[in-house]
Amino acid sequence: MRRKWITAWVFIIIIGFSACKEDSKKVVSPVKIEFKKEGELQVLRSHSDSLLATFDIEIADNEYERQTGLMNRQDMQNDQAMLFIFDEEDYRSFYMKNTYIPLDIIYLDDQGEIISFQYDAKPMDETSLPSISPAKYVLEIKAGLSEKFDIQIDDKIKFTRIAN
Repeated sequence: MRRKWITAWVFIIIIGFSACKEDSKKVVSPVKIEFKKEGELQVLRSHSDSLLATFDIEIADNEYERQTGLMNRQDMQNDQAMLFIFDEEDYRSFYMKNTYIPLDIIYLDDQGEIISFQYDAKPMDETSLPSISPAKYVLEIKAGLSEKFDIQIDDKIKFTRIAN
C-alpha cells in the first residue's frame, strides 16, 4: 500500500512540474498604453498672461484614472501632459509607483494658479510627494520642462476639453 502512495505522489509531482515547465514557455507581451489627447492646456505667466507653454493633455477626473495616472507608460512627448482634476481642494500627495517617466508634478489651486512643485520625481519611487497647500488640480509634465519654460509659483493654467 505504501508503495502505491509513493508512486502516486511521484506521478503528481512529475505532472505538476511538467505543467509548470510548459507555462514558463508562454510569453506575455506588455500592453503599450498610448497617450489619449482629451484637451489642450496653456501655462500663462501670472502677472502678464504671456504664454509660457502649451500641452496636449490627457485628463484624469475619476478615481480610477487619478489612481493610475501615468503608471506603466514607457514614454511621453515634451508637448504632452496629464491633468488630474479633483472634486474639491485638499492637500494632495503623489508618488511614482510603476511610473517609468521622470516627472515634474505641479500642484494648482481651484483658480488654476500654481501653488507648489515637485521637481524631477524619480521613476518607480514610492516616496510621498505632497503639495504645500490645498490643490484641486495636479499637472504632470516631463521632468525638466518646468525649468525649461520658467514655470513659477503663481503662474496659472487654462485648459479646454476636446470632444471625443
